[in-house]
Amino acid sequence: MTNNGNSLDQRTFDKLSRLYIIALSTIALSVIISQILIRKHLNAQQSDSTVINVAGRQRMLSQKLTKDIVTLSTEQELEERILLKDKIKATLKLWETSHFALQEGNDSLGLPRENSDIISNKFQKLNPIFNIISSAAKTIIEDIENVPPLPNSAFSEDIKKVRQNEGEFLSVMDEIVNQYDLEANEKVSWLRSLEMLLTILTLIILLAEFLFIFWPTAKSVRATLTELLLAEQRAKKMAIDADEFSAAKEKSMRELRALNHAMDETLLFARITQNGHVVHIGKRFSRLFKFSGFNVTTNFSEVISVHEKEQLVIEQIISKSKKTGWQGEVKATTKDHEVIWLEMSIIPFSPTDDRSELLIIASDITSRKAAQLEIERLTKESFEEKMDQQKIISSKIIENQEKEQNRIAKDVHDGIGQMLTGLKYNLESIDISDIEKTASKIEHLKELTTNIIKGVRTATFNLTPPELTDHGIVPALNKLTRELAKLTGKHIVLFNKTEFNLRLDSLVEINIYRIVQEAINNAIKYANSTHILVSLSHSESILSIVIDDNGKGFDPSKVKKVKEGDGGMGMTFMRERIKYIEGRFFIHSEQDKGTRVTLNIPIKE
Repeated sequence: MTNNGNSLDQRTFDKLSRLYIIALSTIALSVIISQILIRKHLNAQQSDSTVINVAGRQRMLSQKLTKDIVTLSTEQELEERILLKDKIKATLKLWETSHFALQEGNDSLGLPRENSDIISNKFQKLNPIFNIISSAAKTIIEDIENVPPLPNSAFSEDIKKVRQNEGEFLSVMDEIVNQYDLEANEKVSWLRSLEMLLTILTLIILLAEFLFIFWPTAKSVRATLTELLLAEQRAKKMAIDADEFSAAKEKSMRELRALNHAMDETLLFARITQNGHVVHIGKRFSRLFKFSGFNVTTNFSEVISVHEKEQLVIEQIISKSKKTGWQGEVKATTKDHEVIWLEMSIIPFSPTDDRSELLIIASDITSRKAAQLEIERLTKESFEEKMDQQKIISSKIIENQEKEQNRIAKDVHDGIGQMLTGLKYNLESIDISDIEKTASKIEHLKELTTNIIKGVRTATFNLTPPELTDHGIVPALNKLTRELAKLTGKHIVLFNKTEFNLRLDSLVEINIYRIVQEAINNAIKYANSTHILVSLSHSESILSIVIDDNGKGFDPSKVKKVKEGDGGMGMTFMRERIKYIEGRFFIHSEQDKGTRVTLNIPIKE
C-alpha cells in the first residue's frame, strides 16, 4: 500500500507538473509571439510620420522656391538678387534631397527605401515635372552667378517654366501625401485588428487551458484526495473488522465466479497462449462454432475456421499482436461452412509474473457486415449507372458536333458553292460586244456577289468569331447579339452593367460564348421570343451573365434528365460546359412568362 501510495503521489505530481508547464509555456509563447508581431509592425510604422512630414514639406519647399524665383524677377538690386539666389540655392538643395530620399530612402532623414506601387507610380508621374522645375532653378542660379551678372530678362523663360509647372507639382504631391497618410492609417487599422486578434487568441488559450488543463486537474486532484480518504477509511475498517474482510473476500470470489460465468454466457470470450493454443474458451464461443473440447495443442485458428487461408490469416494476426494487441474484423467459418464476421480485440495480459497470455474478446457482426457489403454493392451499381449516363451525354455531344460540322459543310456546298458556280457561269457568258446585256449581267453579278458575301458571313459566324480571340468575351457577345438581331429580325440587346472588360482564359471565354449562343438560339428557335436581353455584371471574383427572353417558357423539370427522352440536350451541353469551367448554371422558366438563364463564372487572377 505504501509503495502504491508513493507511486500514485509521484504520478499525480508528474502529471500536474507537465500540465502546468504546458499551460505556462503556451501563455509565454503566445505573449512572445504577440510582442514579436506588434514590435515588427511598430518598427515598420516608425518612419511613417517622418515620411508624411517630409512629403508635406516638399509642397512648402516648392511654393517657397517658386515664390523666391518670382520675387527674383522683380528685384533690380544686385545684392538683393544674390541673397535671393542663395536662398533659392539652399531651398533647391533641400528640396532635391528630400525628393530623392522619398523615393530611394535616406538613413539620415529616417526615410525607408521602399514605397508602395501606387506611390512609386505617382513619383514616376511627378519626376518629369520635378526635373523641369529643378533644371529651370539651376539655370537661374547659374545666370545670376554669371560674371558679369545677366539682366532679369535673361532668365524670364526659366521663371515661366517654374510658374507653369509649380501648380501641377503641388497637385501630384498632394496625392502622394494623401496616399502616404492613407497607407499609414491602414497600418494602424491593421495593428488594431492584430491586437484584437491576439487578445481574442490569448483569451481562447486561457479558456482552453481552464477547460482542458486547470479544471480537469482540479477534478483529478479532488478525485485523488477522495480516493485517498476512502482508502484510509477502508484500511481502518479492514484493520478493525478482519472477519468482515474474510467474508468480503469470499463474496468477491463468488462475484468473480459469477462474472466469469456471465462472460462465458454473454461474450465471445477466450484465452490463448502467445503461440495461439487455447487455454480457455467461453461457452458462447463454443456454441457458435460448435466446439466441444480442447487441449493444450488445440490452435485457436482451427476453432473459428475450417479453411486454411482464414486460419493462416488469424495465425498471422496473433503472431503480430503478441505485445501490442490488435483490434479489427476477422472472417470465420463454422464446421457447417457458415460464414461469420467477428469484430475481435486481442489484448496481451499476464496472469502471473512468469507467464503471458492473450485475451480475446469478440462480437458477432455478421448482419452488420452483410449490410455494409450490400451498401458497397449498391454504391458500385450507382457509380456504374452514372458512368453509363455520362457515356450517353458524351456520345450525344459528339453526335451534335458531327451534325454541326455536316450542317456547315452542307451550307458551304449547297449555298456558297452553288452561288460561286453561278457566278462563274455568268462571268463566262458575258459578251463584251453586247453592252446592254453585259450591264444587266453585271448588275446580276453584283447581287449574286452580295449574296455570296452574306452566305460566307453567315457560315463563318457560326464558327469561333475573331473578336473572341482578339478582343475577348464582351466584344464577341456584342457582335453575336448584333449579328443575330440582323439575321433573325429579333430585338436582341447586350447590356454591360458594370463595364466588364477583363480577358479570361481562352477556354473559359469560348465556353461562355457557346453557352450564351446556345441560350439565345434556344430562345429564338423554341420560345418564339421577340425580345432577348443579355446582361453582364461582375464583382472581384464572379462574372454573372443573365439571358432573359419574353418567350412562351417551359417546365424545366421535364428536361432535367437526358435519358428520359424529353429532349434537354441543349441544357445538358450548357451544364457540362459551365461545369468544365467551374461555374454555376441556373434556369428559371414558367409557361407564357419567359425564361431566365443565369451563369456565374469565377474570375481567376
